[in-house]
Amino acid sequence: MAHSPAPTTGRGHPKGLYLLFTTEMWERMSYYGMRALLVLYMVGATSKGGFGWSQAKALEIFGLYTGLVYATPVLGGFLADRYLGQRLSVTLGGILMMCGQFVLAMPGNNEALFYSGLGLLVVGNGFFKPNISTMVGGLYAPGDSRRDGAFTIFYIGINVGAFLASAVCGTLGEKYGWPWGFGSAGVGMGLGVLVFLLLGNRFLGDVGKSPSKVVRQEGKPAAPAAALTRAEVDRIVVILVLALFVVFFWTAFEQAGGLMNLYTDAKVDRHLFGWEVPTTWFQAINPIFIIGLGPIFAEAWTNLGRRGRDPSIPAKMALGLLLVSFGFVFMLGASRQSGAEGKAAMFWVVAAYFFHTAGELCLSPVGLSMVTKLAPARFASALMGVWFIANAVANYLAGLIGGYAEKLGEFDLFLAITAFTAVAGVVLLVVSPVLKRMMHGADEIRPTAPAGSAQGGAHSAPAA
Repeated sequence: MAHSPAPTTGRGHPKGLYLLFTTEMWERMSYYGMRALLVLYMVGATSKGGFGWSQAKALEIFGLYTGLVYATPVLGGFLADRYLGQRLSVTLGGILMMCGQFVLAMPGNNEALFYSGLGLLVVGNGFFKPNISTMVGGLYAPGDSRRDGAFTIFYIGINVGAFLASAVCGTLGEKYGWPWGFGSAGVGMGLGVLVFLLLGNRFLGDVGKSPSKVVRQEGKPAAPAAALTRAEVDRIVVILVLALFVVFFWTAFEQAGGLMNLYTDAKVDRHLFGWEVPTTWFQAINPIFIIGLGPIFAEAWTNLGRRGRDPSIPAKMALGLLLVSFGFVFMLGASRQSGAEGKAAMFWVVAAYFFHTAGELCLSPVGLSMVTKLAPARFASALMGVWFIANAVANYLAGLIGGYAEKLGEFDLFLAITAFTAVAGVVLLVVSPVLKRMMHGADEIRPTAPAGSAQGGAHSAPAA
């Protein structure tokens, strides 16, 4: 069975990209909605519906939860590749996450319900996350110059959802009660699943319908799985090496939902023109910057690629590490001011998020695109899951490390994060030429395929 081409728009991207954009937007509203509320809910007073736990315990649970969220995609990617197909997996994952949010929204401050809701979210995300990302790659043929830009556009969808999470779920949770915040996140996830089911066949063609092992191309039976070539082995090694550096990035970046969230709540002057800004609204700063800067980065990567001046993928990711390191310099300023005056100005936190966002745009969408370029076709979703394992380790470490702020103080902890991410960025920049050679040309730009001709690149083995 040959792939049906994914319809394209006049602007050159398949219409399916915008469907996946919308579906991911609603899912990210669900995830970031509960992320903005989770540590505040756990440390919140029992009289107001919270659990009243210590900051260290809340951050440890937060790190474990977010770590598992990024670990289960390995299994979800494998099941999609072998048995379910990406499209069914995305639907199943969305339904499970919707149920998880509604379980969290149940009143009564019950620990059993709390952990059950988190469990449903973890399992649901495992089915959803690697497969929707792989489907984006499946809309483009190998070497298509639009791919990096497409992942950045897709990434904007993630952050529109993150903004809605803070504006809607965060406000409802802080102002009207935790169940309202979690419940609104569940409604958002339900809308995402509905849109995906209604428009999937129309805009995605056959992309993601069948498991990778049974996909046929050009009307011919798929060839039996062959041994990996030397080029494929090298490309897998590149994925694994970059995943190691990504751990440094996300360990620093994910302080946003944990330590930086609690720090903002307790030690930042949140008064603006006589009005107090809700803590959860600070979680919207990053997505606002993503929405503003995302199109600029997408256009920059595309134009540089057409001119043959696009930095290599490892070099872009090294720049991301250096930018997130520089962002924490502003948190050092914040902790100095709060230590001397009791409260830090909002400027410090906003500036930190600006540079963290710029770093994120250099690393995260580029990393997603890189996996779809380098992964052998029969391991596409599984290797996307492995990529998310790096996020899993980083999120768990972020929670553990953030908990040390009570012992070390924020300044010393922010200083350590600044130093480690800077060193990692420099090392990656040094080794980036070697990693580029090991890609064997898989990251080279080739002429853009005519509109309507994309055949599902995630299922096409890269040329060796």
